[in-house]
Formats: sequence, C-alpha cells, structure tokens
Amino acid sequence: MSELNPISGKTLDLTEENIDKLKELFPEVLTDGQIDFEKLRLILGDEINDKLERYSFTWNGKNDAIKLAQQPSTGTLKPNKENSKNWDTTENLYIEGDNLEVLKLLQKPYAGKVKVIYIDPPYNTGNDFVYKDNYKDNIENYFEQTGQIDIEGKRLSTNTESNGRFHTEWLNLMYPRLLLAKNLLADDGVIFISIDDNEQVNLRRICDEIFGEQNFTAQFIWTKTSTPPSLSNKTRDTVEYVVCYEKSKNSDKFFGSYLDNKDTPILKNTNTIKTLKFPKDSIYFNFIEEGTIHAKDYNKAKVNNDITIKNHRNINDVEITARFTWTQSKLDEEYEKGCYFLTKTENFSMRVQKKDSDAYKTPNNHLNKELNKKVDVLTNEEAVKELDSLGLANTFSYPKPKSLIKYLINMKTNNSKDGIVLDFFAGSSTTAHATMELNAEDGGKRNFIMVQLPEPLSEKDFAYKDGFRNLSEISQERIRRTGDKIVENLSIIEGELDTGFKAFELDTSNIQKWNVDSDNLEESLFSMENNFVEGRSHSDIVYEVLLKLGLDLNTPFEESTVDGTTVYDVAFGNVYIVLGSTINQEVANHIADKQKEYENENPSVVFNDNGFVSDNEKLNSIEILKNNGFNEEQLMSI
Repeated sequence: MSELNPISGKTLDLTEENIDKLKELFPEVLTDGQIDFEKLRLILGDEINDKLERYSFTWNGKNDAIKLAQQPSTGTLKPNKENSKNWDTTENLYIEGDNLEVLKLLQKPYAGKVKVIYIDPPYNTGNDFVYKDNYKDNIENYFEQTGQIDIEGKRLSTNTESNGRFHTEWLNLMYPRLLLAKNLLADDGVIFISIDDNEQVNLRRICDEIFGEQNFTAQFIWTKTSTPPSLSNKTRDTVEYVVCYEKSKNSDKFFGSYLDNKDTPILKNTNTIKTLKFPKDSIYFNFIEEGTIHAKDYNKAKVNNDITIKNHRNINDVEITARFTWTQSKLDEEYEKGCYFLTKTENFSMRVQKKDSDAYKTPNNHLNKELNKKVDVLTNEEAVKELDSLGLANTFSYPKPKSLIKYLINMKTNNSKDGIVLDFFAGSSTTAHATMELNAEDGGKRNFIMVQLPEPLSEKDFAYKDGFRNLSEISQERIRRTGDKIVENLSIIEGELDTGFKAFELDTSNIQKWNVDSDNLEESLFSMENNFVEGRSHSDIVYEVLLKLGLDLNTPFEESTVDGTTVYDVAFGNVYIVLGSTINQEVANHIADKQKEYENENPSVVFNDNGFVSDNEKLNSIEILKNNGFNEEQLMSI
C-alpha cells in the first residue's frame, strides 16, 4: 500500500445514516445492497398509511427543509483564542455562525451528548430577524446575510405579515434546525423552547412530528411581565410559553422545589444546649436573599458570628448555640449525604431539607413568582436590570431573565449537576449566565455551548456607540463580565468555577479540495497545488480534523516538532495529526515510539498528503506504522 485513506471533508450524512439504521433493523429488505421498499412495506404491514386523506401538517417548502437538514456541510469551526476566556482550562464553547451549519458540524462529535437544550428563537412578530437559508451554499449565504444592512441601518431579512409566506418562512427556518438538534440530545435529554402566541401552534405541530407526540412533556406558562403595555384594544399580554419535549419518554422526575420535611426538625426545645458549626452553603435562608445577619440572640438560638448571605446561602461557616436535637457528628454526617438546613424566619428555627428523589416537588406548569412562592422565576423587567448591572444597558431587546433559564436547566440537572447545556439562538447569552450561576450555587459541573449569528448592528444602536459591531460581540462580553461578577460576589477561588469559553467561528474548510467550486473549477484545481487555504493556521486544521473524525472541541492535544514537521498528539495517543512539508520516516518512528508508551487500541494517524518529502518516504512511513501495530484503515490523509 502506497496510498493513505482520505478522510471525508463532509459532516455526518444523515440520509446515509438513516439508511444504515434501516439495513440494521431489517436486513431482509436488502436487494443488491439497496433497500427494497416494497418488501419493507410488507414487513411493516398495517403500520403504513398510504391513504390520500390522512392527518398531516405540511407547508410550501417542507420537503426542501428536510433535505436541507440532511445535506452535509463542508465547513469548519476556526478557533479564536483572542476572543476566548481561559482557553486552556475552560470546557465551555461559544460558536459564532449560522446555527444550521453549526448544528451540522456538531453532529459527529456531540451526537447523543447534550442533556439540555434551551432556545429562544425568533417569535415571527414581523420585526425579528428570520435567516434565509440557501440550498446551494449556506456558508457563502451566511457571510452575505450577516453583512446585509441598508443605508438606514435596518436589517433586510425581516419577515413581515405582508409576506405571503409569513408562517412558511418561519417553519422553514425552524424545522431543519430542530431536526438536527434532536440528534444532539442524549437519550434522557430535554429541549425547552420559548415562544409566544404568534407561532405557538405551529411550533407544537412540528415538534410533535420531529420529537414524537408521545415525548411531549409540558407547555409551561411564564408570566413575562407585571406591567404589560396596552398594545391591544382586546387584551394585555402578560404570558409567554416554554414548550418542553424529551428525546425519549422516561421515568425521570423533573425538579421543582424542595419539600419541607416537617418531621425532621434540627432545633427545638430540649434540655441540652449545644454549639454546632454549620459549613458554608449548608443553610438556606428563606427570608433573605443577600446581606449580612449580625451575631445576636434570637428567640430560640444564639448566632455566634456574623453571616454573609448570597443567593439565600451562607458563604461562611456559621456557629449557632441552641437546644439542638442533633450532635455535631450527626449534622456532619447528614450534610455529607447532601441535606441542607432551612430557616424560614429570623427566629432561626431550623428544619432539615433532604436531597433525595422523594424530597422535592415536581414543577408547576405555571411559572409565576406569586403563584409559586419557592420558584424564583422573574420577569423581563428583571432581565433588563441584569444587563444594566453588567454595563450592557439597551444592548438587547426583550432578553429573558436568567432565573427562568436557571429554573428550566435545574429541572433536569438538579440531581446530576452536570451535562452539556446547548443554546443555538444564544442572543445575549442568558443561558451561559444561568449555567455558570447554577454551578456556583450547587457546585455543579455543567458546561454550555452557545451559538449565535453575528447579526450586524447599525450606527443607531446604543451598543454600536459602545464599540460593539454585532450581537455576537455583546453576547461574548456578557459571559466575560458575568463570570467575573459571580466569582467576586460569591468569593469563589479562581479556578473552582468554569467562567471561561473557547470561541470558534464558522468558516469554509481549511482544506482546498473540500472547497472545490464547480462554477470555477479551473481556479479551484489550481489552488489545490497547496493543500491548505492561504492564511489558515495549523491550529485551524487540527480543530477541523477533530470535527470530521467525531472528536469534541475540548479534546486535549499536544504539539511537538520532528525534523521540521509538526506532530499533534491528540487524546493521549488515540489520534496523531501530522502537518508540514518535510514529512519523513523519522516522523513515523516518533509516532511508533509514542504508541509503545500509550499502548492504545486502534490509534489513527492523519497526514498532510502533500507534505511527504518523497513517495519513497511516504511508502516507508506507512510500512513502519503498519509494522508497529497501526491498521491500514486508520492511516489517513487530508
């Protein structure tokens, strides 16, 4: 063998994958390697509905929307370390680009790995930005659309009710993106989608079709404002909705709020007075969210030191002297099990809150602070204040409050306190804010992936005057400021909480042959004399290879140089990426020696195919690797 196996420059082909699944389920329907659909019909029997009159939901362009989701992408995600925060340590991602193409690029590395998706898509009110997908070249279209502003500074791609395809345009926007999003959800994952009355009915219909009507979980009603404007002669709108579907119906409970365990008081009138030490974060103060409680005698207890409260919790150790029924060892034991101690009033009568499956309520489907005293879900007015407090006033219209998204994420992740949270309509990155704050409060290890189109700002926008040029810049800046503020307010030690993000940008492939333009074939072939696009770095190429091989963007790798050739050791010897123009046998020997150290099963090597010094060096390198346990199929090229 003198040739290497070329890796594919395309993302996961969903059509091909679906066909493979059919072949696996029904091998008997294969005829000469093709699916015999008549035989498949016979096997499925009465489950096939071929009647002309049947229940269905369709619109102009639906078939094209399905095909668009299945059409692979040849794009890539370029790392942008300059815009990132804590690049070397963070597990969070911020991706700038058209979310349709980004979702395609995430299919291989993140399929079945996302625990929670929250999105706040365009509501199709007539003024919001509805992206026009291009069925031929969506990446080129993305670059055109994100620079498209008229002389008055108005976005051209809005969808008004005068458009004869008003609902159609919105459905064609949402359908392919939700199809791709479903693949990313874990088997026990959930998706939450904010919506209002404009498209609520249509959203439910397409979600029933994509996720399955049987996987519908709830439609939450959220009170979005306490002071609705009088915009209608009929009613004042005070609510919006959050539609929730599970990937697959399961018995997992959603967390609402902790129950009061009235049978397990820790403090009551006994004959024995004790001083107990309560660790930080162990007491939940129902009557105060933030402030300082000074040491003094209360009705049933004496607090021996001042207590600093953040988000209802004590951030310092607390010593209390009272007639306790528990001993210090009992308190420590129960605290280690995960319980905490609730005090509802200033008299410090305390009760135990156990954190187990039977100790919390399922959530009410009406998210309203007044109706649910324990649910701190606030309104849009609070969301505006949150941006104001970060120095980002007037940068976003109608942002969601972090309390809403925190509550939704916590519904699914309260027990595990981990998992990936994805928002591919990131907006101002409220979801990132909510994820970091939730981790700070409960010690969780959730990670976020934000995806946002860099919608350009006009010179009339307030944010433009502050130096921002698109929404993505504001969104990233919110994450930076939010992380710093959380660390400062909660006195968190640097490094204990992940407040950073790796920034990536959607772009055309780094590999020349994967960018072949059929309309300019001669020019494209000429450009392939150099294997890589001019101006692209080795780091750009490495991350593209990770995506195409199905490795996530946080996969670790180390760089070394062998005879002028750069070798990337990826995932501790599971993959080697070899770049440069002086590749020889010494490089192969270096990789073979590494393999002896790691002893990994079936490692892969990806070479820059144009980088070998000679055909003879290429042939000898391949033979060296084969003789050292590398399989031919895993010796690849770009």
